Amino acid sequence: MKLLLVGLVGALLIIPLAMVYWLVSDRQHQARIAQDSITAGWAGPQVVSGPVLVVPYTVTRVSNEEVDGRAVTRRIESRELLYISPSEQSLETEIDPEVRSRALIHQSVVYDAAISGSARFAMPDDLDRLGIERDRLLLDEASVQLQISDPRGLQTDARIALGGEQLALRPGLGNSQSGTGVHAFLDWSEGGDVVLDFAYALRGSSAFSMIPRGEESNFTVRSSWPHPSFSGGFLPGDNDREIGPDGFNASWSISNLALGQSLVSTAPPVLPVAYGDPADLRYYDEAAETEGEIATIRLMEPVDLYKRVERSLKYGFLFIGFTFLAFFMFDIVAGARVASAEYLLTGAGLILFFVMLLAFAEMIGFALAYIVASGAIIGLLTSYSAAVLASWKRARIIGGLLVGLYAVLYVLLNLEAWSLVIGSLMLFFALAGVMYATRNIEWSKVSLGDGAGDPDRLRDGGSVPV
Repeated sequence: MKLLLVGLVGALLIIPLAMVYWLVSDRQHQARIAQDSITAGWAGPQVVSGPVLVVPYTVTRVSNEEVDGRAVTRRIESRELLYISPSEQSLETEIDPEVRSRALIHQSVVYDAAISGSARFAMPDDLDRLGIERDRLLLDEASVQLQISDPRGLQTDARIALGGEQLALRPGLGNSQSGTGVHAFLDWSEGGDVVLDFAYALRGSSAFSMIPRGEESNFTVRSSWPHPSFSGGFLPGDNDREIGPDGFNASWSISNLALGQSLVSTAPPVLPVAYGDPADLRYYDEAAETEGEIATIRLMEPVDLYKRVERSLKYGFLFIGFTFLAFFMFDIVAGARVASAEYLLTGAGLILFFVMLLAFAEMIGFALAYIVASGAIIGLLTSYSAAVLASWKRARIIGGLLVGLYAVLYVLLNLEAWSLVIGSLMLFFALAGVMYATRNIEWSKVSLGDGAGDPDRLRDGGSVPV
């Protein structure tokens, strides 16, 4: 009966534990709103691409119609666009990060990126494959596009130069296209190779991504931010990146064979749309219906305290279970007689630890908050155990158990890869300890009214642990 009551109390404590979990989610949501307000007047995560050459051309289409019972052939001349990716492009980026705060609690990483590069374009030799005649190309009306996901971050020093001569930049992608970025017109009447140089400064936040387009794409990124996270469809190799306390640098070299895309297309390249959790940005190209063909650098915050508090909550049942188990052993084996209300108050103290951890972590950081919250709860429950168990010796055992539990939990939070192994070993040794402590008890003779140390509770030759 006692075991059943203890189990019911433990089950009831799952409700406030879940409420604390919802509290963490709510605070995390508020943090994201605050971060969005910090970056609202700056710019969001930026996705950039090297230049694309756009050439108008004319095409004659023949349609057969029936008018007044007669077959009529109509020739309609229309104007369409040809998109040419560079045969070679390079992009160098210097990211200067800054941490901005709101109300001393919420922080967001913003940055200024200085971007420069060059791109070489060549006249395609397989226009026949697309059904385009070269003499139909309007080379004197060509334009170049630079796609940028959030043009709010574009600064005034943007430029594109052809042969040392700077081209006039215009907003948008031109040619009545949807999308964001800038474009400039150029005269490509000669039809030879064209080398464009470009440079611009760009503001953004949280993440910076690059779209590889072209026969050969070379990207280089440098920054003083010491905690980068590389993701997307293309990752820098171990020999192509260096990360240290003073920052990082990384490089990518991507071939068109890896992209699986043609250098020439009559369909406009679509800038991917960001979706998903802001802490784990992914990108989806709606036109190609592909995900991840992009190189992304996320400027991670060193400690995401909400995720760590959330992870610690997942081990809450272990705290309740181990502490209740210790009380139960003193109750049944040593006759301490712990009431259900005392189990409930002890469980409330254990759950209060997570609330205190969340509250203090927002103010003083996770590590210090963990020390403060665990110290307060260990002191409270140790003192309470001395009254409940009628012995400071037994209370010190409870205090030592709690110190061990909180120490192990902190290790679990920092050694994520070993958390399952350590947790399973804890459960194993706890079960082994219970089996050892109760090995001589005759459970069929145990009743709620028996006194501690009753010889009838023991098998022959047994003894009761104090």
